[in-house]
Amino acid sequence: MAKPTGFLEYKRSDVAHRPIAERVGDYFEIDIPHPESVLIEQAARCMDCGIPFCHGAGCPLGNRIPEFNDLIYRGKWRDAAENLHSTNNFPEITGRLCPAMCEPACSLSVNDDPVLIKHIEYQIAERAFAEGWVVPMPAQKRTGRRVAVIGSGPAGLAAAQQLARAGHDVVVFEKDTHIGGLLRYGIPDFKLNKAIIDRRLKQLAGEGVQFQTKVSAGDDISGKYLQNSFDAICLTMGAGQPRDLQVPGRQLKNVHFAMDYLAQQNRIVSAAQLDKDQLISAKDRIVAVIGGGDTGSDCVGTAGRQGARQIHQLEIMPKPAQTRPDETPWPSWPNILRSSSSHEEGCQRRWSVQTTKLIGSGDEVHELVGCEVDWTAGEKGWQMTQRSGSEFTMKVDLVLLAMGFVHVVCGPLVDQLGLALDGRGNLLIDSQYMTSQDGVFAAGDASAGPSLIVRAIHTGREAAAATDLWLRNK
Repeated sequence: MAKPTGFLEYKRSDVAHRPIAERVGDYFEIDIPHPESVLIEQAARCMDCGIPFCHGAGCPLGNRIPEFNDLIYRGKWRDAAENLHSTNNFPEITGRLCPAMCEPACSLSVNDDPVLIKHIEYQIAERAFAEGWVVPMPAQKRTGRRVAVIGSGPAGLAAAQQLARAGHDVVVFEKDTHIGGLLRYGIPDFKLNKAIIDRRLKQLAGEGVQFQTKVSAGDDISGKYLQNSFDAICLTMGAGQPRDLQVPGRQLKNVHFAMDYLAQQNRIVSAAQLDKDQLISAKDRIVAVIGGGDTGSDCVGTAGRQGARQIHQLEIMPKPAQTRPDETPWPSWPNILRSSSSHEEGCQRRWSVQTTKLIGSGDEVHELVGCEVDWTAGEKGWQMTQRSGSEFTMKVDLVLLAMGFVHVVCGPLVDQLGLALDGRGNLLIDSQYMTSQDGVFAAGDASAGPSLIVRAIHTGREAAAATDLWLRNK
């Protein structure tokens, strides 16, 4: 490395956010990027550790992290951008949204704060766009083969770009009005400005990728049509089936799935015209967000911006430890307490809480009844028991269900193609990403189950490589 003693000379400098009083009044991104001088010092902290666990154990994409850190330290920004794009189609996305599993796997995190990898990745991507280095890279030779990609989330877009660069004619079908899937409709604008997606889509279009929106595969076009019109199909519909809350009162008004709520607000930010009678608003309401993950956190941040009176976030799992526990040793992803920028903006968080009933006033939710739970390790894993005498009731006006997703939505396309599912309800694939139907591949959450954006990009790339190989062998 260019600065072998950098990790001794410089401390980690976390990214600052815009002031809370300012940012809760809008939907602009909240991070304040480091100046270049600070970023170079942060890159210099990357030590010559011999085995870069950040690259191997931490990053699903296999980003060559020590290499681009060294290039940034040396001022070789364009080389760093090329290095990063060699493994990651959308570093501007992961630099904003990835949980940065690479950082707990950094050798420095054994006894110090890890390298600021995620923000360095973000800055490399932004510099590449600012300098005009991100340009279409169309294939020099076309294969004449056509591939349909169903779904335009991170897996679908990564697969589409890789297949187009391999010389195939690629058409991406998206059921919604705009391309982006989860990135556009599931992630709040204060975490990902949608112009970031649009500028990358220009590159894909320049490489020959065609986009068809408002097309529901299985309804507007059939599986038979896809098989007759394309040489291969890649399914990347995501895991859109939300986990529901099976309690009395679930049917009451103002009890909504988190993604319905978040997608609606994203459409409002994009100036889409919506039916006012169908709007879900937290303004002046007491909001209960059930689920303590990232989606729940996004609901908290959105409710705060809408002017909620109070926000409560309830999580059924126990409160994690502040420091790395023994059961998740380095370099594994540690189960520790994490607080997002949305939590900083204000909400009351509770752990080990189970919702048992929703009570209505008329046909609208009025109260939430819950209890505290205890978790104990048993022969069949962790077992939950309700804590005697811990029942409580709280007033609520809006309940948002953010308890995760279970599997792909098995619409008519799955039946039309005759696809097998695994035991969890995901599309069954083999080691080459092929489904049970020859020539039909799958990637992302549709086959892996609900996971991370970085893993979706990785499987999209892998499925594209498998599809390309199959087409060439065929």
